[in-house]
Amino acid sequence: MSTIDFWFDFSSPYSYLASTWIEPLAARHGRTVRWHAMLLGATLAAAELRPPASYPLKGAYMLRDFERSARFEGAPYRPPPRFPIATHNAARIFWWLQAQDPSRAAAWARHGLAAYFAEGVLLDELPALLALAERCGIDAAQAQAACADPQWKAHLKQVNDQAIAAGIFGAPWIVVDGEPFWGNDRRPQIERWLAAPY
Repeated sequence: MSTIDFWFDFSSPYSYLASTWIEPLAARHGRTVRWHAMLLGATLAAAELRPPASYPLKGAYMLRDFERSARFEGAPYRPPPRFPIATHNAARIFWWLQAQDPSRAAAWARHGLAAYFAEGVLLDELPALLALAERCGIDAAQAQAACADPQWKAHLKQVNDQAIAAGIFGAPWIVVDGEPFWGNDRRPQIERWLAAPY
């Protein structure tokens, strides 16, 4: 069976929530998940969109919805000290790990999302990011080198360009059999599609 493509940003709360169920859902249907760390800001800019939280009324509602959605999913959640944050270094570490072992990269993604949205770890602060890497069994010096490596900077830009070319304008963005689903709330439709494409 084909893989499920899971596009996410480390600063996306709905990506965090979806990260808690995407692997078990895929496994129930004999699928695997291919994770893609991207920078949502790049895709929004290409689509001539602003981040939803940047609109005062919508932003206030979304902060409330984040907490309510986490309670609904049964996922730990604590409002981050700052939101949103830059996530390029977390994403570069992801792609560096992906080149070695996709399962380690996926584990890093899950840990990073949970650390930011359940523990308040500010992934845009390099010392905090490297401390998290150590906690995840990743050598901090190597992770820091990956953050600064032109190879992974260029690779992340290429991934963002791929996301833009694919028409991605939100996160999580989940593609099943070529069918795109945007948002954590698409879970029932994804489940239905996997059982019997409609």
